Amino acid sequence: MDLTLLKEVRLMKNKAKADGKRFVYLATAISALGGMLFGYDIGVISGAILFIQKEFSLSPGMEEIVVSSVLLGSLVGAVVGGILADRLGRRRLLILTALVFGLGAIGAALAPGTAWLLAARVVAGTAIGIASFVAPLYISEIAPVDIRGKLVSINQVALTSGIVISYLVDYAFAGSQAWRWMFALAVIPAAAFGIGLIFIPNSPRWLVDRGHADQARAVLKRIRGPEQVEGELSEIQHSVAQQKGHWSELLSPLLRPAMIVGIGLAIAQQITGINTVIYYAPTIFRFAGLSSASVAILASVGVGVVNVVLTLVAMQLIDRVGRRPLLLVSLAGMALSLFVLGLAFSLPQLSGSLGWIAVASLMVYVGSFAVGLGPVFWLMLSEIYPLRIRGRAMSVGTIANWSANLLVALSFLTLTQVLGKPATFWLYGVVSIGAWLFAFFLVPETKGRSLEEIEAHWRAGKHPRAL
Repeated sequence: MDLTLLKEVRLMKNKAKADGKRFVYLATAISALGGMLFGYDIGVISGAILFIQKEFSLSPGMEEIVVSSVLLGSLVGAVVGGILADRLGRRRLLILTALVFGLGAIGAALAPGTAWLLAARVVAGTAIGIASFVAPLYISEIAPVDIRGKLVSINQVALTSGIVISYLVDYAFAGSQAWRWMFALAVIPAAAFGIGLIFIPNSPRWLVDRGHADQARAVLKRIRGPEQVEGELSEIQHSVAQQKGHWSELLSPLLRPAMIVGIGLAIAQQITGINTVIYYAPTIFRFAGLSSASVAILASVGVGVVNVVLTLVAMQLIDRVGRRPLLLVSLAGMALSLFVLGLAFSLPQLSGSLGWIAVASLMVYVGSFAVGLGPVFWLMLSEIYPLRIRGRAMSVGTIANWSANLLVALSFLTLTQVLGKPATFWLYGVVSIGAWLFAFFLVPETKGRSLEEIEAHWRAGKHPRAL
């Protein structure tokens, strides 16, 4: 009789654990819609700009400003998002972000001129700046240790899927040059995002930080096995007790290595040139001789699909192989493909096949980014900071990321005119080598560590690689 009862208890615990894991996956999927909107809004401009440039008679400089306006908004979102994430909570802020996404989409679709379009893109960018780090932050705080990398990477899969969807929408409307519909369709996922967020819980770590231990316990019971709840709650409470939650902590000697890693990866992710491809892929293919806007956009779809597929591969490997190996392989592949792309542009005798060499090189480049630097940066940014300042620290890293993104977007066309196309891609290749050296010497391995264990490592004053 006792044996039967023991089996029943074990079955109930296993069922509760399985139900909790399923609910975590559901909450992750809903949160990741923010990543999908992020991807859609940064990708949609690559096709739309080909027609906006004609309708509004944009100069090359003005074209760069229209493309980059979303990044200005992203900077604003990154600045305010850290404070709001800590004050309002991750979930409530994401609901507000869904509304802002919808307003930005409608505004861009109705734009009668350049000024209106710029304002609408800044609004959409504000939502992107917030969602870019709050969605992975929320996921990391509800995820079990053993699959945290995989779950946070779902946000990156959603992001890359959003880019592909935007390319497909651009292609579908390219024939009619209906760029307004390209922007307007973002309202659909924005609505799904906002509605879905109503049904998921607050982060248990944020609840503990705000003094709501009982609510945090209730959330943990919903997303963990029964035997894990009190231990994890105690660990979170112990972590919070050691923190003040002041901005000054970001500058403390103990947290300086974490800040260097986060900001360094943030800048490296952008100055290696990835968003020249996202924003200007059709333009690059036109440079390379592909015949029409539709063909150039379709080639960009192929690059986007590679981005999604390799991100899915990274999602399966990131908790097995680890963050560092994927990051190092990624940066090496990016550097190599950029040098090949620059070489192809420098050889005039390749003019007949240059377009397809460009397509192949960009696929290798984007695939290399997707398997490492793309998902690893956002994952590590959500892992390496203490709880009470996590939102603010991620905000600083995100500000660095979007600032570098803005610099690259504003300078790409100018660099191709001043340095030439081969030298521009070679420059990004040299920067990728520098990023590889940074990752090799300074980036830690966080696989298999709880967020509280990572925090304890910094408090012990140890070198990042010692983790």
